[in-house]
Amino acid sequence: MNAPAHAAATPGRLAELRPLLSELVDLKRIHTPDHPDGLAAHGFRRAWAALASGMDPRIVALQETARAVAAVRLGGLDMDVLQRAGLSPLDAARALHRSLEAVAAPLEPRLRERLSVALYQTPEEACHVPPPLFVERLVRQPHAGATLPGRPRDLLPPREGHADHCYAVAVGAVLVAPRFGASPALPFVAGLSHHLFNAVLPDAGPGGEALLGELLEPVRRRLTEKALAALPERLAGVVRQALALTGNVDSAEARAFNAADALDRALELEAHARAAGRPLPQPLEDLALLPAGPLQTFGDDVLREAAVRP
Repeated sequence: MNAPAHAAATPGRLAELRPLLSELVDLKRIHTPDHPDGLAAHGFRRAWAALASGMDPRIVALQETARAVAAVRLGGLDMDVLQRAGLSPLDAARALHRSLEAVAAPLEPRLRERLSVALYQTPEEACHVPPPLFVERLVRQPHAGATLPGRPRDLLPPREGHADHCYAVAVGAVLVAPRFGASPALPFVAGLSHHLFNAVLPDAGPGGEALLGELLEPVRRRLTEKALAALPERLAGVVRQALALTGNVDSAEARAFNAADALDRALELEAHARAAGRPLPQPLEDLALLPAGPLQTFGDDVLREAAVRP
């Protein structure tokens, strides 16, 4: 728990997870008639609706991560679709469990067991509580990705929304949590909520934000508080706790969140490069995926452990 932020990586742990994390990134681009915005945006809506309904964040984190991992192979064949197709709830859960097991080998054994159990748990009813209003704005708000001061923006289609990025980070934080000895709930909530201000503020990316300088942080704080004011008081308190993880790597939970954030940013760029059949527009090691300072140092170490960066 008290290891320095840049402590040497456990050999191979994140590198073993990298293929699964890469496939989870692709959920942003798997669309169905029920979920035309993609499975990641759907999971983002569903997770916020569950939290707003009063569900325990620990349960939401495990259930959403289990569903996301199962979707790596089954795609849009989720519990609702399988039951509409005539399967019993138990048979649908069995199918989802087979899909989870097909890709679960690199997961820490205890987490793998908890995700398997979560697939069989009957979700608490959350459909009567709509997600907070900021959720749809984050679905529609494009994520700028990596930009550099003084260089043109490189728009790589199809562009991910903030909901896509936040959901991938939330799920990724659960998967990497054992690597850092972290409990998964707060890193998961941090993933969902770390761009609340972008529900109002279009994303200019690091290159554009550098031009705002000292004006940026007060705006972010004000808009984040506006979003928090729309949440039930208890949930707002949990989100505030989670957001305290985002500016540092001083705890196991903060490291789990920031590792997932760095990995999603890098793996998203890799996905675009693969789809285009060309190298990245800038070498990955030249792109500022996290702000300069301890977060960037930590993020660089994470990407090296995951064999994303040399």
